[in-house]
Amino acid sequence: MNDERGSATMELALLAPVLLVLLGFVVFLGRVTQARAEVDAAARDAARAASLTRTVADADVAAQRSAGDTLRGQGITCRRFSVGLDTSRFTPGGTVTAEVHCAVSLAGLHLLGLSGTKTLVSRFAAPLDRYRAITGGSSSADRPGGSNAEIGGP
Repeated sequence: MNDERGSATMELALLAPVLLVLLGFVVFLGRVTQARAEVDAAARDAARAASLTRTVADADVAAQRSAGDTLRGQGITCRRFSVGLDTSRFTPGGTVTAEVHCAVSLAGLHLLGLSGTKTLVSRFAAPLDRYRAITGGSSSADRPGGSNAEIGGP
């Protein structure tokens, strides 16, 4: 008769570390996916806020504020954060494009050997109303990726 007492305990002892690493990897993927979705939302909100303004300078300010507010509201902390605004088509019927860069921390995932940050980037374009007035005023945002002001993090 085969004596298999203790074999289940041994199998569990061998599989437990593998299962814990797998669980940690799932948590990592969930955190990155959540952060990516929030950066996408920040880019969308930044482009939309910029599209509602009348000047390029106001568009830049609105985009910065909106992206930061969106990330802060969702509890996303960026170690490095910037919003680039392409206003080269900032004319009635044109578009404005916002690009958000957010370096999210991987802190808390040391068991997987992960540390540092992961930079997430998202772009979104919003249309400008064809029947609205746009006044003068420009900033460095007149060129693609022009306004790249650094913000200390949302």
